[in-house]
Amino acid sequence: MTQVTDHRGGVWSISVPLPGNPLGHTLVHLLETGRGPVLIDTGWDDPASWDALTAGITACGFAVADIHGVLLTHHHPDHHGLSAAVREASGAWIAMHAADAEVVRRTRQARPAAWRAQLAARLAAAGAPEEHLAPLRTARGGELPGQRAAVPDRHIAPGELLDLPGRRLRAVWTPGHTPGHVCLHLEEAHPGRAPGARGDEVGAGFGRLFSGDHLLPGISPHIGVYEGPDEAPADPLGDYLASLERVARLDPAEVLPAHQHPFTDAAGRARALLAHHEARLGGLVRLLAEPLTLWQLTVAMEWNRPWERIPYASRTIAVAEAEAHLRRLMVLGRAAAVPGSNPVTYRAV
Repeated sequence: MTQVTDHRGGVWSISVPLPGNPLGHTLVHLLETGRGPVLIDTGWDDPASWDALTAGITACGFAVADIHGVLLTHHHPDHHGLSAAVREASGAWIAMHAADAEVVRRTRQARPAAWRAQLAARLAAAGAPEEHLAPLRTARGGELPGQRAAVPDRHIAPGELLDLPGRRLRAVWTPGHTPGHVCLHLEEAHPGRAPGARGDEVGAGFGRLFSGDHLLPGISPHIGVYEGPDEAPADPLGDYLASLERVARLDPAEVLPAHQHPFTDAAGRARALLAHHEARLGGLVRLLAEPLTLWQLTVAMEWNRPWERIPYASRTIAVAEAEAHLRRLMVLGRAAAVPGSNPVTYRAV
């Protein structure tokens, strides 16, 4: 059965299945506006997910054809996957931050063979062993995740008060999990608070925050790297930590995330994640007492399960996470590449 939660005040969440993922589902939020309902994210592109989304929209009292627009917190396929299907069924506009819209366009234009070759080259430069590179070099055909998702036709600008009649929803740019991740702050009195209580007046603790994957109650979101081959290396972890500080200052009365469950004390959760990453950076400095390649560093890091039990695709994602942390250390002057090493090794300084 489709699980729908009425959060009151014209806000619902729809639990959309996420096949084959331990997270289980994506929470797609529906916001009633003066021009019709707007979705925040859409869920994974899968027939069962589509059925759950459409049944959930019906349970909220609307039809899919009524959807006026879609606001995407970021480009990942468990959030953006069904956007094209929603647009086809309703004619809804699709909005996303420009940085993530560029990733979508790049993904749509990519040839799978070229994409795999580029990834294999990055992993080889990281020192990955041949057994990890071989599947990328021998694979044929296929489709990249997200290639069927819609190309956004609107951009979400940082700080923008979105054009949603009858609502006050402001975009908060929170890069890190992806370069264009946005949270959406519903600047309205919380319907579950008594008059005069926290969440009922403008200021700290006001309103509700649709946090996407930026702030989750029990998970530290993945921080990877997304720039194209011709773009300068970014500092995604530095961006994420700064974004956490921004949300901590905002301190909404309640957070409505895209996974797990709603929660309060956004500032406390942000501080816990800041401490988590500071501890992780300190652990990497200790590991880099001796020179290590990026692959060796990844294998040596602590994950949520032993390295030998991490699936193939997740190992590639882990390398990106390790690279994001390594880049942060280099920006801070706490690590550096060893001159002349090939593949490149790094050590603490």
